[in-house]
Amino acid sequence: MADLSVNFAGIKSPNPFWLASAPPTNMGSMIERAFDAGWGGAVWKTLGEPIVNVCSRLASVDNGTSRMMGLNNIELITDRPLDVNLKEIRECKRKYPKHALIISLMVESKREAWHEIAMQVEDTGADGVELNFGCPHGMSERGMGAAMGQVPEYTCMVTEWVKEATRLPVIVKLTPNVTSITPPANAAVKGGADALSLINTINSIIGVDLDTMIPHPNVNGMAAHGGYCGPAVKPIALNMVSELARNENVNVPISGIGGIGTWRDAAEFLLLGATNVQVCTAVMHYGYRIVEDMIDGLSNYLDEKGFASVNEIIGRSVPRVTDWGALDLNYKTVARIDHNKCIQCNLCHIACEDGAHQCIPFTELNGSRYPIVDESECVGCNLCHLVCPVPGCISMVRLDSGNQPLTWRELTSRQ
Repeated sequence: MADLSVNFAGIKSPNPFWLASAPPTNMGSMIERAFDAGWGGAVWKTLGEPIVNVCSRLASVDNGTSRMMGLNNIELITDRPLDVNLKEIRECKRKYPKHALIISLMVESKREAWHEIAMQVEDTGADGVELNFGCPHGMSERGMGAAMGQVPEYTCMVTEWVKEATRLPVIVKLTPNVTSITPPANAAVKGGADALSLINTINSIIGVDLDTMIPHPNVNGMAAHGGYCGPAVKPIALNMVSELARNENVNVPISGIGGIGTWRDAAEFLLLGATNVQVCTAVMHYGYRIVEDMIDGLSNYLDEKGFASVNEIIGRSVPRVTDWGALDLNYKTVARIDHNKCIQCNLCHIACEDGAHQCIPFTELNGSRYPIVDESECVGCNLCHLVCPVPGCISMVRLDSGNQPLTWRELTSRQ
């Protein structure tokens, strides 16, 4: 079997699957059960001045019969005393020395406060700290969390403070609630960050109860914006991870977070530049044992592809990501429908007629009416392929025969 062990900024773990800082990592007994289930590492739920949470605090978006496609939370950092957390951290690390144990931190913007908590954590024997510069609700209103991560100067400053106080690897967790992920990432690296993790949750209101007209989640008739996570945010996370992996100024390891629930999800993050992945929502939905399938699936994938180690696929897809202006304008595909598989649902016709380029008219075939692509009008947009419910019925076929590539930049430079 392929070797799944990773070294993330000097922190070793038996596999790249870590639990993210969240309810599943709220206390030592939980993390110990997770390690027993197979998780390679865990990021302890954020420590700081204990807070009082509200009730209720979660709401979700479903997709048909699939529950929790997206999850919104207004839960804050730990509500447990610092000394209790520190005691459990020390005991957990003693019991599981080969697993990665990272401690998430968030305190007020004072150098002495960051120094004190960083030194206290180092004294527990933990493997590293993660600076929570991403929480978008509750703490940000108090000048912490995303309020720090959205200002590159603060990101750099606090990272420097923590680096002054500890020899542990420092991971900076970035907020996606920014116009560009690059400035805060560069600021963290400038401040001495040993690694980055992203994404934290996205600002959101999940919906409104149409009977009571109260948004979700309902806290005694009122609601507040929260953090959005789960499968729905994965494309956003993949994009931001790949942006940093492509940035030559961000030359530190990346921990990928956002919508990861299967080994396939994890493999995509690894291919786009992450060294490991962190999981939260899927564990809240299905429990710690999902890691068993994740380990088996990734191992089998690496074996099938002929890789001896998971490290061999890290960043392998990054060179395949570019800017729109560097894409080949001469690349030409069209849709073709296999009428032996067609069930005549006509979704392709409807989608193309009302949402695309009107190139799938109906034609009589053997006494039945079938959709047939007018290839002279087809622009190869993929929409019909995406809506078709029958696997393999609609294929996107290449027609350009490998013509000399032509990019938009080249085209405009000739004009």
